[in-house]
Amino acid sequence: MTNWLNQKLNAMNEIKKDNTEEKILLAAQEVFIQKGMDGARMQEIADRADINKALLHYYFRTKQKLFESIFKKVFSKIFPNLMELVHSDQPFEEKLGSFLEKYIDLLQRNPFLPTFILKEMNRDPEILAHIIKSSGVVPADIFAMLEREMDAGNIRQMDPRDLMVNVLGLSIFPVAAGPLLNIMFFDNNKKEYERFLQQRKETVKTFILNSLMP
Repeated sequence: MTNWLNQKLNAMNEIKKDNTEEKILLAAQEVFIQKGMDGARMQEIADRADINKALLHYYFRTKQKLFESIFKKVFSKIFPNLMELVHSDQPFEEKLGSFLEKYIDLLQRNPFLPTFILKEMNRDPEILAHIIKSSGVVPADIFAMLEREMDAGNIRQMDPRDLMVNVLGLSIFPVAAGPLLNIMFFDNNKKEYERFLQQRKETVKTFILNSLMP
């Protein structure tokens, strides 16, 4: 009976811990988006999470660690899958389509991400590069995969960095410029704009593939 009760209490404590950590991460994300890394304050994050500052420091000792935890969590949803695609035996067209679908979905679920990254990479690009690489991304492996496709004659010869910049730029811009595009092109019809973003997966894939035909 005692063992069962202890197990029950431990399980409840773990749930409470997970809920507290999630509250902190959500609150910190909001503050970081509004204030940026430099402008964010731990006290404001604690207030927004409805906890005291001492508890916040118990979970995350520094603002830097909190910042990294948030974006590792976001990036970890896509980048490990990206590297699986890179090392898979799928045809290049399928790899590109899978990546665009996952990447554009990630941006739609986290529309703050492009603008925030653009702001923060001008402040300290080393931090973001570290977070992305620690999430499993190996640029050299991506470039090697593209060069193999070129050597096999599946896609035309080009600088693989150009290709990656084209893919990322075509995917990121419609989300980063979303508020303006929604007004200018969609008359503030959010459903139409969301439908447009969904269609971008196929549009970008077709555009990139056509540009790569040998």
